[in-house]
Amino acid sequence: MAASVPSADYPLSGESIVCFAGEDWWYHHPHSKNHLLKRLAKHNRVLFVNSITMGLPSISSPDYFQKIRRKLRSYLRWLRKAPEGLWVMTPINVPLYGSAAMRALNRLLLVLQLRFVMFILNLRHPIVWVAIPTAADVVSSLGAKLLVYQVSDKYDVNEDSALSRAVIREMDSRLKKRAAVVMYSGHKLYEEAEIRHRYFLEQAVDYERFANLPSETPADIAAIPRPVLGYVGAVDWYTMDVPLIEHVARRRPDWHWVFIGSKSNVVQLAAPNIHFLGPKPYSELPRYYRHIDVCVLPWDQHNAFTSYGSAIKVREYLATGKPVVISPLYEYLHTPGVRIYRSTEEFMAMVEESLSADTLSQRKERQKAVRNCTWDVRAREVAELFRRLLEGRGSRAPGVS
Repeated sequence: MAASVPSADYPLSGESIVCFAGEDWWYHHPHSKNHLLKRLAKHNRVLFVNSITMGLPSISSPDYFQKIRRKLRSYLRWLRKAPEGLWVMTPINVPLYGSAAMRALNRLLLVLQLRFVMFILNLRHPIVWVAIPTAADVVSSLGAKLLVYQVSDKYDVNEDSALSRAVIREMDSRLKKRAAVVMYSGHKLYEEAEIRHRYFLEQAVDYERFANLPSETPADIAAIPRPVLGYVGAVDWYTMDVPLIEHVARRRPDWHWVFIGSKSNVVQLAAPNIHFLGPKPYSELPRYYRHIDVCVLPWDQHNAFTSYGSAIKVREYLATGKPVVISPLYEYLHTPGVRIYRSTEEFMAMVEESLSADTLSQRKERQKAVRNCTWDVRAREVAELFRRLLEGRGSRAPGVS
């Protein structure tokens, strides 16, 4: 493994970092660990461990075999070097954590593979960054010099996992006790946390990418009549407010819905003004945003899991300057320029207002809200936090309570 270039003016350099992520590296819309670690990899040696999952989805789910096939393809890659300079690993394991025997088998499988890869990549005494509770059985066997835990979701209310809430809570609790710091990626998660060593790790955005939209528009979206209501991200059965979308599509056939991202087989939406364009490369998203008139987040308001979400896509929406209409997500209740609806009628009224009465000053207000919250800034913040923890001054690290 080629050594990363240490930098005298960067807060953290020359270290080894092993991250147990909650998603795969090649997830079609980059997550926070993707954004942060590719920046840290410029100065450190990084091994990104693709999600070891929270257990299998329910076998009754229409998405069951789709998810199994996707994970099997990921296993075939096992260990690859990403263009950003870090290594990405998909360790082979059995995604069953409900019994002690299966957890012991998984621990053996994971530790053997990780120890081998860490040896050949010269990753000694790493900073171990955990972002998924099921890594709790493994982290103590990797010779970590520092353990940090990132909490991005309310894991025990995830309806897409067959793993019991009791097992998830036990793993989550164990990691919180062991970690030098617990980083929370959402206001609601952070505010409800009772642990003393908590840290608010706010989400960020590639501001320049989304604030400067190119003049070209891809043919598939350019063919769709305007006005366009655009949603960018996975269309999951447990997140989307399908009745709202169906109702609005019927009431306003002149408004065209465009969904950019993967779609659950459970979501059955069909109308002449509803368009699924599938996943698009992250680099292409600004070209698609150009044709979108209103950026929307029609999430189910009664879903406990999504109520804790911090939805990076909303920051990308804001960076474009386009009107933003979203369900009452706690993370953005007080964000300038965001229109928040609480009923179908309010949604329609806010879209109408966005199309007819949105102003240049409102556009500037939205962009200003996220202009200084970039991933470069956030990565440097994380590097500084880790450096202070390694120096034994974690209790005085900025933001650690």
